[in-house]
Amino acid sequence: MDSKLLELLVCPVTKGPLTFDPVRQELVSHSARLAYPVRDGLPILLENEARPLSDEELGL
Repeated sequence: MDSKLLELLVCPVTKGPLTFDPVRQELVSHSARLAYPVRDGLPILLENEARPLSDEELGL
């Protein structure tokens, strides 16, 4: 994921920052507790496509 692109993208739910998980190919919103998929290099920033994150995944 391009770092410049990552700086521009925000969570569509909270408008907060996203971090990239290269192992799972996901953009993670800690504030929304959601992970958005990245498919073929394109972020899918749709709430209904995101998966909820567990406390363990968030490091809580």
